[in-house]
Amino acid sequence: MDDVSFDVEDGKFFSILGPSGCGKTTLLRMIAGFIRQDEGTILFNGEDMSAVPPNRRPVNLVFQNLALFPMMDVFENVAFGLRRRGEKDAAVTRKVHDMLGRVGLPDAGKKRIGQLSGGQKQRIAIARCLVLDPAVLLLDEPLGALDAKLREHMKVELKTLQANVGTTFVYITHDQSEAMVMSDTVAVMNRGAFEQTGSPQELYHRPRSSFVAQFVGNNNRFSVTPARDEKGLVRGRYAGRFDFLLDAAGCDLGEGDPCELFVRPEAMVIEPEGGAERFNRMAVQVRAVLFDGGNSRLLVTPEGTDDEIVVMLPQTGLYDHIRAGDRITVGWNPDLSLCFAGNGGVLCDGR
Repeated sequence: MDDVSFDVEDGKFFSILGPSGCGKTTLLRMIAGFIRQDEGTILFNGEDMSAVPPNRRPVNLVFQNLALFPMMDVFENVAFGLRRRGEKDAAVTRKVHDMLGRVGLPDAGKKRIGQLSGGQKQRIAIARCLVLDPAVLLLDEPLGALDAKLREHMKVELKTLQANVGTTFVYITHDQSEAMVMSDTVAVMNRGAFEQTGSPQELYHRPRSSFVAQFVGNNNRFSVTPARDEKGLVRGRYAGRFDFLLDAAGCDLGEGDPCELFVRPEAMVIEPEGGAERFNRMAVQVRAVLFDGGNSRLLVTPEGTDDEIVVMLPQTGLYDHIRAGDRITVGWNPDLSLCFAGNGGVLCDGR
């Protein structure tokens, strides 16, 4: 960890998003108490947890492999922590039945773990933790082992469940879609540090570094060299032939210094109409048409380069005639692009 500092609001869904090896699980294990931090403090409602062992902290952890007990039925899996805590049978029965109802499995108590679907197992693992009434539920990539269709379903399930029970969730994942769909707040992590923390909308529309711009959502990246034209406007030269309108206001873009320009595929327009002040444009060759229903897109190569960029296809049918090998023009409104100085951390709006 590198000087990580953050707050999680009570009752919210907070996600830590980052690539494998960036430190997400290490941070989660420090919160849980399995790893002692070298310096700094971890506070729960203002109370320092540094000397508090894991079993005394007001947290529970849901592992990726779920760690359910196959020799026990669902009821006993959920009841396990309560029995270990020494609660009476009547209280255990009441709490387990209440929690099974809250996770949408009121009649599953007598089932064996092997009789459950992947999504049901997921909910039982969460119920086993929530029945202990933790202040915080920690989730370590719990959807990683599920197939793609079930994972999409469980995103909605988890978001709804958290909203219903009101427990604070701290969730770690390398899947940006999971973090964006479920979370109130997302922290993007890179090399042991937080690059940016904000709402999913803030991270998507206003990334503060090139790492966040690339990691959150899809983006086309262009290496450009800025220079002022005869009107005093800053333009970025790409591939020695294309000039894209930029705006250096509010940031230090030195002329001739390399920059990174990002344009999302959905911001790209096929055969744009309007002058150079309204659209950056370039000639491209279509390499492939990637049909995927509402997520269909073109893979194109700008003339004179080997770069590949992605252009979303509008669902109007207007461009169904486009085929691989065609030469077309694509462009974008400069307001919908972002530019970062060569160090990757200085933001300049695209217009």
